[in-house]
Amino acid sequence: MHCNDEAVLRTAQIRPTRQRLTILRLIREGGHRHLTPDSLYQEALSSGVRLSLATVYNTLHEFAQGGLVKHVAVGDRSWFCTNTADHHHFYDVQTGRVQDIPGPQPRVLDLPPPPVGMEVEGVDVIVRLRKAS
Repeated sequence: MHCNDEAVLRTAQIRPTRQRLTILRLIREGGHRHLTPDSLYQEALSSGVRLSLATVYNTLHEFAQGGLVKHVAVGDRSWFCTNTADHHHFYDVQTGRVQDIPGPQPRVLDLPPPPVGMEVEGVDVIVRLRKAS
């Protein structure tokens, strides 16, 4: 593990454990992509890394809270996007595939004011697609 990885976790206010460092390494080695806990768990097993699925699930949620990955939810399905820059997503309703919207991002205008005592943290746009007939 790199001490840089430890610093990344500490900056995100996440205690660097062996398992968290291993999961961070797996995420970083794979480049920008959309992970599920199950897909990352399978990747870990294929790499000879022994982790429980629950550990992967909990760690991905911790990483999302810390800003290390972006949580993307569509209905009852969810992914963790390794591209943490502000961006939006396409979702293919037929294949279940999620991908980043490339290039200039859509602008969301005329948001309603938030309820009293609340502020807008961000806006996520998910454009649902299906194959044209």
